[in-house]
Amino acid sequence: MLKTRVITAIVLLAVFLPVTLFAPVGAFGALIAFVVVFAAWEWARLLKVEGAGPIIYALVAAAALVASTRLGTGMRLPRPLFQAAAVFWVLAGPYVLLRKPTLAQGAWRLFLFIAGIVVFVACWHALVAARMAGVPFVLSLMLVVWLADIGAYFAGKAFGRHKLAPAISPGKTWEGAIGGWLAVLIVATVAILLHAFEPTLYSALLERLGAIRTLVALTILVAFSVVGDLFESMLKRQAGVKDSSGLLPGHGGVLDRIDALLPVLPLAMLLLG
Repeated sequence: MLKTRVITAIVLLAVFLPVTLFAPVGAFGALIAFVVVFAAWEWARLLKVEGAGPIIYALVAAAALVASTRLGTGMRLPRPLFQAAAVFWVLAGPYVLLRKPTLAQGAWRLFLFIAGIVVFVACWHALVAARMAGVPFVLSLMLVVWLADIGAYFAGKAFGRHKLAPAISPGKTWEGAIGGWLAVLIVATVAILLHAFEPTLYSALLERLGAIRTLVALTILVAFSVVGDLFESMLKRQAGVKDSSGLLPGHGGVLDRIDALLPVLPLAMLLLG
């Protein structure tokens, strides 16, 4: 399993990094669109859409993405889309974690079916907007989620005692979440002090919000990276599956890799907008 996981990771990096670092924005957008369409397919499967339904849903997501480009791309033009996705995560995210509605509830399932299109299209626009701001910017944005996840893993292993959401993801702890938060703050602080690779998400937040509100903004982003992770874990638990799919050998599915990014991306764009 470990060998498979490593090989898959190398292949993914071999595709993602060159496109992100060297390809034009259009090629980057095409790659992200490809990823988003497969994530939409997995979302429909988790919602227990049967037959050809997941494929149709993915095609609808692709059509919505293309149509949404009429709003334009960049930091400000798709702002209503970012707002809609942010409302979903700010309200529906905590709601599903606290109230635990089930997919057997038709209205809730239908809501997720519709909202998913908005979530994935907003994800695409946010990443393209970030890439338009520069390679360091888009990487620093994704680094928030990666650091929060890595920091949570090691801090949880070393100090984890209090379960964060035992009914959803038994391995997550409050100590781990705090460790991930500290990892993000430390790296952001060092990057700001050294003026490393600017403009980054951290330097942009500091310029727009000031030091204290940048701390608050990064805390919000880390918190919602956890919400995104737990939200997908809840959907998988209710669907009775371990992974969102088997598309990425050793890693599960696309959603398993981008779940924490989904809420962070539109929220970050709004904090800067």
